Amino acid sequence: MGGFFGAVRKKSAILDVYLGTDYHSHLGTKRGGIAAYDSKLGLQREIHNIENSPFRTKFEHALEEMKGNSAIGAISDTDPQPLLICSKLGTYAISTVGIINNAKELIDKVLSSGGVYFDAMTGGKINSNELAAALINQKKDFVEGIRYAQSVIDGSLSILILKEDGSIICARDRLGRTPVLVGKSKDGYCVSFESFAYKKLDYNDEKELGPGEIVHLTADTLTVLAEPFEEMRICAFLWTYYGYSTSNYEGINVEVMRNRNGAIMAEYDMAHGDYHDIDYVGGVPDSGTPHALGYANRSGIPFARPYIKYTPTWSRSFMPSTQADRNKIAKMKLIPVHELISGKNLLLVDDSIVRGTQIKETVDFLYSHGAKEVHMRSACPPIMYGCKYLNFSRATSDMELISRRTIVELEGEEGLKYIDEYADASTERGKAMRKAICEKFKFKSLEFQSIDGAIKAIGMDKCKLCTYCWNGKE
Repeated sequence: MGGFFGAVRKKSAILDVYLGTDYHSHLGTKRGGIAAYDSKLGLQREIHNIENSPFRTKFEHALEEMKGNSAIGAISDTDPQPLLICSKLGTYAISTVGIINNAKELIDKVLSSGGVYFDAMTGGKINSNELAAALINQKKDFVEGIRYAQSVIDGSLSILILKEDGSIICARDRLGRTPVLVGKSKDGYCVSFESFAYKKLDYNDEKELGPGEIVHLTADTLTVLAEPFEEMRICAFLWTYYGYSTSNYEGINVEVMRNRNGAIMAEYDMAHGDYHDIDYVGGVPDSGTPHALGYANRSGIPFARPYIKYTPTWSRSFMPSTQADRNKIAKMKLIPVHELISGKNLLLVDDSIVRGTQIKETVDFLYSHGAKEVHMRSACPPIMYGCKYLNFSRATSDMELISRRTIVELEGEEGLKYIDEYADASTERGKAMRKAICEKFKFKSLEFQSIDGAIKAIGMDKCKLCTYCWNGKE
């Protein structure tokens, strides 16, 4: 995953882009970058590894060293960005959000045209931003090039370009799988993945790009270069997990959706008699908490935090070399509240259950501190397919997904023909999968939000949402 932020102003844009990009740190933990344009210095660019340090600590010096009234920044879980590109369209910086599944095919196609080469990274991999730029550069201008790139890419691609005249071009993915929003202040415009990022910087909502829409920004103007398409497939998982609680996508607030989502799960349990003698409802921090609040408020069961995640010095995932040390570090982050655990029946709500590794460690941790029972609720449906549009899961194979792996354990490869049944809690297969996961992870009970429940919580037409990871439908 990843996110970007850009600004073009009548005065320096460096601080706004530094802060606005930092507000996207929840979307990636691998690399961060900033590119800026100054009339005297031209285009400048810096990229740093942020795996063990927050974005802002690596770019504090940029506030003094980088100059310009326009800049773009990126947080990435994949390739280094922004990149500086020199082409027939001019020199520019480019940053993208998305994934290119057919990269090898496209690289071969570009290379076969002759006179083009790529700068290979370690292992021979080509930076996806460089590939996107190469596709854009095939055409006579940015608009035609962006539309071409998005049409041939299997996956998704939202684009942010800083031109050598200091203006910015931004384009939302052709099916709108990720959001792109524009804010306006008295000094200029900004563009962002997360809406709250610019509101904290005194920009107001100006425009949310539609699917495939392309706009051009200067400090004084916003010009639509290409009108949006009608078809949309925005990622439903943004509201469930990835998006920040204070953001809005398509006019729908993330925190509000999560509270509503938890309430819908509680209503299901109440209606189906799966309403245990629970002492406390708690959320797996941080994104599970608002779902749990919605569940607690609707069910009437008290909300509590049986454990607290210590973040002042463990805000980043420090990864020692040995598994024993990694386990120890994981335990260091979770601080128990014994009075809320010992002898208690707890119901935990997590944003999702992907591979199950982290939630197993959490449940084992609670039992080790005296929990009587631990019931589990997933705020999204069973994840049956690895995402091929946003790369939100670190799973390298569909068989790493706990739901799919459990199906094969129960019924072999034949069981994968009945994924829809396994996802449905009312079927015998659905009950068998949930029982098997409970036994594996020591849950007293387990339930997942249904697809219809998640869609109801979001409040958008089903046809406008991407639910591929849940049902395999594009």
